[in-house]
Amino acid sequence: MDMEFVHKGLPPMQMVARWEQKHYPEPTLPTTPDLGHELKKLLGRLNICSKEYIVRQYDHEVQAGSVVKPLTGADNDGPSDAAVLRPILDSFEGLVIAHGICPRYSDIDSYHMVANAMDEAVRNAVSVGAGLTTMAGLDNFCWCDPILSEKTPDGPYKLAQLVRANQALAHYAKIYGVPCISGKDSMKNDYQVGGTKISIPPTLLFSVVAKIDDVRKAVTMDAKRAGDLVYILGMTYPELGGSEYGAQLGAVGNRVPKVDGVEAIARYRALALAIEKGLVASCHDCSDGGLGVALAETAFAGALGLEIDLRNVPAEEIDRDDVLLFSESASRLLVTVHPAQADGFEEAMAGTTWHQIGSVIETKKLLITGLKGVVALDEPLVGLKGAWQATLNF
Repeated sequence: MDMEFVHKGLPPMQMVARWEQKHYPEPTLPTTPDLGHELKKLLGRLNICSKEYIVRQYDHEVQAGSVVKPLTGADNDGPSDAAVLRPILDSFEGLVIAHGICPRYSDIDSYHMVANAMDEAVRNAVSVGAGLTTMAGLDNFCWCDPILSEKTPDGPYKLAQLVRANQALAHYAKIYGVPCISGKDSMKNDYQVGGTKISIPPTLLFSVVAKIDDVRKAVTMDAKRAGDLVYILGMTYPELGGSEYGAQLGAVGNRVPKVDGVEAIARYRALALAIEKGLVASCHDCSDGGLGVALAETAFAGALGLEIDLRNVPAEEIDRDDVLLFSESASRLLVTVHPAQADGFEEAMAGTTWHQIGSVIETKKLLITGLKGVVALDEPLVGLKGAWQATLNF
C-alpha cells in the first residue's frame, strides 16, 4: 500500500483535548500505625500478593530454556522481577523480558503513569542483569473512549490524558534509549449497564526485551546468605499519590511518583556494570508497596531475615516510618552484596544515590529500626509470607 495514501489518504480527524489537573483528598495517616499489621495488609492486596496460583497454570518452561523463572528463591515461590531465557542452548547469551504497569497513577496524571510504567519495566530488566545497550520496548495501550460524544461528555479530558501519555512515552524512550518497536492500542474499553457507564482507567503496559551477554551472571531477587549487606539505591520522597498504602487508607492523594530519567539511567548503567562484574548477590525493584514490600519479599523469598535501619535510607521531606516504608518513589532498587564485594560495589555505584541500610541475618524475621531509633517493626517471615500468599491461595 502506498505510504502517501496510508498517511494522507483520508483527512485527519479534528479532535479537542483539554487537560485539567484533578485534586483528591489526601490519605489520613494513622497517628500510631502498626507497621507490621499495615505491611501484612499490603502484602495481601491484589496488586502485590502472590500470583503463584495463576503462574502454575501456564507453561512457563519451554525446552528447558528459562534461566530466571516467574517464581524464584529458596522454595521457588518468590516474585521474580523479570524473566531470563536462553533460547539458543549452545550459547550463554540470553533474553530478558520485563514489564511495568501502574494504572492507579493515571487517576492523578497519565503522564506520570506512563513514565513510571516505563521506568518500572527498564528497572525490572536491569535488576536481573539486562544490558541497556540492546533493549527495546512495546507499548500496550488499554484506554477508555477518548472521543467527545453524547456517551462520552468528558472526551476532551480523556483525550488530553492520551496526549500526555504519548508525550511521556516519547520523552522517556529517548532518555532511556529504548525504542518502541511494537505496540497495541485498545481505545474503547467502556461498558454501559443501565444508566451507568464503566470505563477502565487509562493504562499503559510497557514491556521490554533486552539482551544479557551471559545468563550465568543473571541475578535473582531473593536474599542469598546471612552476613550480606543490604543497600537501597535511589532517593525516597513522600510520594503516596496513587499508592497501594494510600488506597489501603481509602484515598487517592495527589503527590504521584515522578521519574527523573537522567538520574535513573545513570543508576541503571552503574548497576548493570556491577552485576556484570559479579558484585551483586540479589536485586529487587521497589514498586507497589514501596521499600517495605521489597524488604519483605527479598527476605521471605530467600528464607533469611533482614535487619534494617530506616535512618540510613536516603530520603527527603519524610519524618514518618510508614511514609518512608510505603512511598512508591520511582527508580529505586534493593540490593544485597557479599561483604567481600562491598568496596567494589560502592565504587561501581559512585556518583549515584545509595546507602547501606542493614544486613541479612539467619533469624527468619524482618527487623526494622525506625527514624526515632527504636524498633518500628519486628515480624516473623512466616507471617509476612503467609499474608502474601493467602489472597489467591486457591
